[in-house]
Amino acid sequence: MEPEQTPTRLPVNVLERVADRFKLLGDPTRLRLVNELHASGELSVGELVERLEISYASASKQLALLRAHGTIARRREGTKVYYRITDPSLDELCNVVCKSLREHWATWGAELEGVLGD
Repeated sequence: MEPEQTPTRLPVNVLERVADRFKLLGDPTRLRLVNELHASGELSVGELVERLEISYASASKQLALLRAHGTIARRREGTKVYYRITDPSLDELCNVVCKSLREHWATWGAELEGVLGD
């Protein structure tokens, strides 16, 4: 058996950066953009606008924020700008959060069945 590791207390400046990352990903529109890029690989702004049914201005604003934080990158091809995810930790983070939600939903569903089934 491996010995248990003692949890490390993070310095305040590191916690602030972690909080910034959660704030960045806490916006539903940005999460929708990340989700679509994750599923499709690389898309133009126009494709994202069409698929998510959001305004061009909203897409551009949110993509600029994601890019400023190093989460996505862009490339220009003629008049089009294409975006792709560059932060590999997003997959792992999303998988961890989704797994936790599935577990909680299973518990909540069972609890609701007990209450509603009576």
